[in-house]
Amino acid sequence: MAELVFFTGTMDSGKSTLALQMDYNHRAGGRRGLLFTSRDRSGEAVISSRLGLRTPAIEVAAASSFWDEVVRRRTHAAEVDYLICDEAQFYTAAQVEELARVVDELDVDVYAFGIGTDFRARLFEGSRRLVELADRVETLQVPTLCWCGRRATHNARTVDGRMVLTGEQVVVADIAGRGPAPAEAGDQGAVGYETLCRRHYMAGRTASDANVLGEAEQLLPFGD
Repeated sequence: MAELVFFTGTMDSGKSTLALQMDYNHRAGGRRGLLFTSRDRSGEAVISSRLGLRTPAIEVAAASSFWDEVVRRRTHAAEVDYLICDEAQFYTAAQVEELARVVDELDVDVYAFGIGTDFRARLFEGSRRLVELADRVETLQVPTLCWCGRRATHNARTVDGRMVLTGEQVVVADIAGRGPAPAEAGDQGAVGYETLCRRHYMAGRTASDANVLGEAEQLLPFGD
């Protein structure tokens, strides 16, 4: 029986790496599948991991139809046994519903990968619908860490190192200091992302804030 599985975790938790590994394993087993992505960090139609792995994929736009793509290929005698769907948080609710239909009516396995919440700690549209419809939701077991050493649970957006809670929901930029892609320039500075534990997300304290605080604490008060 085919199934719809949603693999989720914070940024930098290895979702794209797992997506590529799963594709490799299925292909090694003789199965044929399709890879999809949306707004990959590389800016290209590929699934790319922070370990340097890259594989071409089909870009998912607002008008994309998973159903039409699978039916078209099968009509031309191409086998489609599974779909690997990376950056699934950016899919629309209707596209996620279509993925469920592909599983139920075409007997195609769908493995979706994406972060759950945005920088405001609100569920993305695609992630919300996946949680509602998936046969299984798997939380990735590779922990990402907050600057304090605790397990990171939230994705924070930063501008020049300071956490912000306003702006467009989707701004593609790098996780601060952890990848090759430069952060995009915002109206007020360089935009980046950082994973934080709930405590420091709620307090709005980033690694940059902690460094400034640490330096201040090391200054000794000498009198004249």
